[in-house]
Amino acid sequence: MPPSKAAPLPEAPAPDALGVMLLRQGHLAPHRIMGALRRSSGHAAGLADVLLAEGAMDEEEILALTARQSGLPLLDPATGAADPRLIDRLGVRTCLRETLLPVHDVGGAVLVAAPSPESFRRHGPLLGHLFGRVIPVLATRTAIEGALHAARATAIGLAAETRVTPGESCRGWRTGRATRLALGTALGIAAGLMLAPGLVVLALSLWALFAMTCGTALRIATAIATLRRRPPEPPCPPLLRLPIVSVIVALYQEEDIAGRLVARLGRIDYPHDRLEILLVVEEADLRTRKALVEARLPPWMRIVISPAGAIRTKPRALNVALDHCRGSIVGVYDAEDAPDPDQIRRVVEGFSRRGSQVACLQGQLDYYNPRTNWLSRCFTIEYASWFRLMLPGLDRLGLAVPLGGTTLFFRREALEDLGAWDAHNVTEDADLGIRLARHGYRTDLIDTVTGEEANCRALPWIKQRSRWIKGFMMTWAVHMRDPVLLWRQLGPWRFAGFQVMFLGSLSQTLLAPVLWSFWLLALGLPHPVTPLLSTPALWAIVGLLLGAEGVSIALGILALRLTRHKLNPLWVPTMHLYNPLATLAAYKALWELLRAPFYWDKTRHGLFDGSSRGPAAWVPRLRGQRAA
Repeated sequence: MPPSKAAPLPEAPAPDALGVMLLRQGHLAPHRIMGALRRSSGHAAGLADVLLAEGAMDEEEILALTARQSGLPLLDPATGAADPRLIDRLGVRTCLRETLLPVHDVGGAVLVAAPSPESFRRHGPLLGHLFGRVIPVLATRTAIEGALHAARATAIGLAAETRVTPGESCRGWRTGRATRLALGTALGIAAGLMLAPGLVVLALSLWALFAMTCGTALRIATAIATLRRRPPEPPCPPLLRLPIVSVIVALYQEEDIAGRLVARLGRIDYPHDRLEILLVVEEADLRTRKALVEARLPPWMRIVISPAGAIRTKPRALNVALDHCRGSIVGVYDAEDAPDPDQIRRVVEGFSRRGSQVACLQGQLDYYNPRTNWLSRCFTIEYASWFRLMLPGLDRLGLAVPLGGTTLFFRREALEDLGAWDAHNVTEDADLGIRLARHGYRTDLIDTVTGEEANCRALPWIKQRSRWIKGFMMTWAVHMRDPVLLWRQLGPWRFAGFQVMFLGSLSQTLLAPVLWSFWLLALGLPHPVTPLLSTPALWAIVGLLLGAEGVSIALGILALRLTRHKLNPLWVPTMHLYNPLATLAAYKALWELLRAPFYWDKTRHGLFDGSSRGPAAWVPRLRGQRAA
């Protein structure tokens, strides 16, 4: 059908006319309507958003009012299936992002549904070019999204899995090649141990020591950079209108924690008509969906269904939700998170102070159950070192920042420019941090805290850590496909930092047993490298190991002092017994990398947050701390 001019549309209803109609109907008190008009900044659509966010009216009531104002007819998309061919012509992602639903062809014209007349005025030229004559009708956002999922669920899932370009995604990972490489390496080491055990152990020891030395030097450098006084930030420019912020929370088998999550997110202090929280649930996860419905979500929270697909990962769910977002700022929380109430305001102010090159703001993570047991104490010390010293230091040193998995906020334009999250990477956060750096974007750390639940049971801890390490392995391998290109994009300084953070930390974790073997010297027992090294060299190695351990203890104590927990610093030396768990996790990760690279080992939440030290108590104490 040749393109023709789109059907003429009625003028947009003025916000005061919308308010007058509400007054005439008598459904709302006059002072409530006037207050909503002030907060809507003079936009008719904004007035509807305010009324919806406040719970003064529901979607159907607002839609009926809009239909009367505009003269456009109403449509219930559930009464008939939409034509998938028309959806594909516009693009299912565009349909979701702009909330448009091409329904079917009616005598040479295409029936298109949208939640407001403004959508047709904004997209009229595009709709006219694609479909020719358009018949505009109104439908609720919920109904349109439901119809799109019913018609093109498979396409939505596939789009979420393939957003990142193939060259920067791990979806092309070939387990056969990786298995052959790992098997060849293992056979080579085994043959070397039989023919020249001392030389092989010495070579592995020297590499492990080199990785440990580089890692220790980086930790010292980041700590010094973090503790230096930073110049004051420029004042926040006046914001005439707060931006819309969309926060995505990916949920899977979280029925036990769903109600608590809704309560915690309900404490966020940001205008609800400028905030939306999208709770992404897997299609087959009926229990979590039921729990969320029973939690009685406020109007500014809504459920998004992630269609079934070839994989089931958090980044895939995030990609599905991204096209449902309205905000220019997109954030990510985890199911057990308890963010500072003023966190969103701090994020908005943070972006307004910074230029467009700052595409991501990373908040600090901490635990609200640090005293549950020894493992939770060690995890708290580790997180304190990472989020209070390491990440801020990486930022100040100008190195690439591997992101944490939550309390992340992005400029949406930059996020979509990168293809969002790699759906196949099980540490999508660290991977995205490197891709941001490769493409010239910056990540800054902001002074706001989100409380999380420490995973403090040994086996679940190993499972969670193995997923993180597997993702680090895959991220390093993907970005090193073309080392020359990576060097050019990152530059020598950040390229070296990337190698220390990824290759160095992985080497140190996997080869930790080689370093442990040097305890034989302290016990007066023979060591395979003894005949190959002089006595001063052997004691130099022992001194290096003791020095690295001393630095680790000192930085752990320093990091604890930067938190609010007041944990006894005598727990820090016990990290020497905690770190071997990571080595067990690393070998599990290596096995999964070869056998099940995209498998997401689920972490169960909500086990240790029911006490007075849980999330409900966390937020008020943080308020008091900031006020002091």
